[in-house]
Amino acid sequence: MVSKSSFVCIELCKIEIGVSRMDNKNLELAIQLRRELHMHPELSYQEVWTKQHLMNFLKEHTTKLKIIDKGKYFYAKYVAGEGRETIAFRADFDALPIPETIELPWKSKVPGVSHKCGHDGHSATLAGFALEVDKLGADKNIIFLFQHAEETGQGGIECAEVIMEEQIDEIYGYHNMSGIELGAVHVIDGTAHFASKGMSIEMIGSPAHASQPEDGINPSFAIARIIETIPSVTSAKRYNGLVLCTIVQVDIGSENYGIAAHKGALRLTIRAEKETDLNELQQEIKNLATKLAVEQGLEVYFYDRDEFPETVNDKVSNDKVRQVATQKGFPLRELTTPYRASEDYGHYLKRVKGAYFYIGNGETYPSIHTYEYDFRDEIIEVGVEMFKGLAGID
Repeated sequence: MVSKSSFVCIELCKIEIGVSRMDNKNLELAIQLRRELHMHPELSYQEVWTKQHLMNFLKEHTTKLKIIDKGKYFYAKYVAGEGRETIAFRADFDALPIPETIELPWKSKVPGVSHKCGHDGHSATLAGFALEVDKLGADKNIIFLFQHAEETGQGGIECAEVIMEEQIDEIYGYHNMSGIELGAVHVIDGTAHFASKGMSIEMIGSPAHASQPEDGINPSFAIARIIETIPSVTSAKRYNGLVLCTIVQVDIGSENYGIAAHKGALRLTIRAEKETDLNELQQEIKNLATKLAVEQGLEVYFYDRDEFPETVNDKVSNDKVRQVATQKGFPLRELTTPYRASEDYGHYLKRVKGAYFYIGNGETYPSIHTYEYDFRDEIIEVGVEMFKGLAGID
């Protein structure tokens, strides 16, 4: 049951721009859902409560949707009829290992975990859109895809199977984004997010007494050489777009002053505007590490983690986003450069046309992945109206 005070909050949570047509009751429910999700955050592959709560919400508040449980994730389906176009909309629902440090009425109840990327808001937006479709109907078949594990890059890989299973013709999604004006819709043609992956290089030599280091094989020098070479292997002249290599951890030896180090690991995040450049960069680093290992008598092992593809928008789909934003009266802005951060939404765009756009939190609003951030409920309505327009619902 929602208290009367929640209705007051809805009025405060409307953005005074554009044409707003979302049903007030549905908006109220979506905002309440967002705050419930925020209080119960779960990390990637742990989203048991979150998934079930979202499913229960749709079962309780809709009558025309079919819920398909896929284990780690689920989707809802609205069927307009055979032979109709099928359009999908995706939202993610995992949280981050960041403690909640700001005081909120809907503060996270899970120590060390919070929705500091706004996935609670993305899911609440998609659920609110589902309520609107259930009430208004649609001329297209619509898939409401609720995805797990975006933060690790794995959820998109697993959920992409729905593209073929449901014969989806087009897919859309959005991300809330700070640093851009509140309620504005931002788009970019082509690459929207860099490709990236975590790269672990592990080297093993042989131990020796610290007084006789020449009797062992210490990987420290090879790892230091790789680090020293990073600026040259990421030189802009070598690639078609920007490439980056960030050191995230160096772990060599142990705090034992009588034993020379004989094991070590260098962990990097590599990223690039173009996937081909990312692959070339990784191969360069592997070649160097292998060469050094052979020269110095080391064993070397490579492991990949958190792999994200490039996210590349389809121009025709992106133009539909522009058209809807203009029709709805939302400010429309063009991004001039892609985001360096990665997004596993790119797995969908490798299989079907579509677009990923952004809705602004405000130019000075705290950035995602920071202690001070909380999803702005005001933009739920903007997201729902954008989805409605893309689905052809007035």
